[in-house]
Amino acid sequence: MSRLDSFLRRVTAQRDCLDHAAKLIAHVDGPIVELGLGNGRTFDHLRALFPRREIFAFDRRLAADPASAPDAAHLVLGDFRDTLPDALTRVGAPAALVHCDFGSGRPEHDAALATWLASMLRPLLARGAVVVSDQALDHASLAPEVPPDGVEPGRYFIYRAG
Repeated sequence: MSRLDSFLRRVTAQRDCLDHAAKLIAHVDGPIVELGLGNGRTFDHLRALFPRREIFAFDRRLAADPASAPDAAHLVLGDFRDTLPDALTRVGAPAALVHCDFGSGRPEHDAALATWLASMLRPLLARGAVVVSDQALDHASLAPEVPPDGVEPGRYFIYRAG
């Protein structure tokens, strides 16, 4: 499979999982958290899905086009290991949805960050919250959900806060 085909499958799975998550959290109160703003495409999609919710984005540095980035009050810059321990204070309420998009293409690095991140998410999640991730997250507080039709298992992941 070409890299272009792989990219298309990944972003299609991402969009389909986020659209599915929007239905899953329709009755869950709380803001949306984006871990890994990148160029802002997903943030822009989240704004379209959740026009009435606050959306907070976390990333190491700002690389998004200004039209696809949050305002300063909703942007947290720095390494996740430094910014996530205090995320609930910054966000102000447990999140209904956390989208994790932090894959670097370096399997060992991504696996180590996923293990750490999974252990840090629970305090940030509202009851019934959903986590959508580009990496598998293994933690007792996260129950795997079946992805929507068309998303191959292992391509993108959905979890419900337990």
